[in-house]
Amino acid sequence: MSNAHFNRGPAYGLSAEVKNKLAQKYDPQRERELRAWIEGTTGRRIGDNFMDGLKDGVILCELINKLQPGSVPKVNEPVQNWHKLENIGHFLRAITRYGVKPHDIFEANDLFENTNHTQVQSTLIALASQAKTKGNNVGLGVKYAEKQQRRFHPEKLREGRNIIGLQMGTNKFASQQGMTAYGTRRHLYDPKLGTDQPLDQATISLQMGTNKGASQAGMTAPGTKRQIFEPALGMEHCDTMTIGLQMGSNKGASQQGMTVYGLPRQVYDPKYCGGPELLGHDGYDGHDGLYNSQ
Repeated sequence: MSNAHFNRGPAYGLSAEVKNKLAQKYDPQRERELRAWIEGTTGRRIGDNFMDGLKDGVILCELINKLQPGSVPKVNEPVQNWHKLENIGHFLRAITRYGVKPHDIFEANDLFENTNHTQVQSTLIALASQAKTKGNNVGLGVKYAEKQQRRFHPEKLREGRNIIGLQMGTNKFASQQGMTAYGTRRHLYDPKLGTDQPLDQATISLQMGTNKGASQAGMTAPGTKRQIFEPALGMEHCDTMTIGLQMGSNKGASQQGMTVYGLPRQVYDPKYCGGPELLGHDGYDGHDGLYNSQ
């Protein structure tokens, strides 16, 4: 099986755009630093093309064996492609046990099929940082912070349950001094304004209104009407029994001529009909055969 079988063809469209963005993140300066570190640690020369020199996985396996002896017991000779892929897989499993985080590790195809050299570079930098953390002399990467684990006595932990953390607020300096009975009002004032402090808690401030001068003089029984007038207009005071003309009038009204409830009443106009005296007995006029129902 030839190497060309594992090399992908040119990418188009969105795949080409993603591949170009990943290639732009590749740092040549980091590559030179990695080359110097790997060659100095393993004692082997990588070659002109950095990624092609690591593709068979032999140098990578020797690198992790230098950092942690016995990580890869057997390194395959790069005779066929599956030997190379197996070496890369051994390297990835070894650096995972060494302490490199899984999200920092590349996949075998990222190196073997030249799909993501940026991720391969990030993995090697993470391996250098882990080696520096373990005390190796490495000139690149960062040293990870060491875990600071603290153990407290169980009695101390139980005491902490009675303490209110500051994240929940604090009741320091709080008191109930000056509190009135439940439901009553407290007077509010600002000492900066120079106002005198009220002598009692029942003082009503003007912001709440005032009932000074208020009385119930002249109030009638609940539900009755009160006559409203303006003394300045010279209006005479009227009694509460007077009905204003705005409400209508029943002056001159009587029940004269009302019939028994339910009986009809004859309605006529004197301009067109004679008087009631012209009607005959029982309302029969003797001319047109008409009756009066009065």
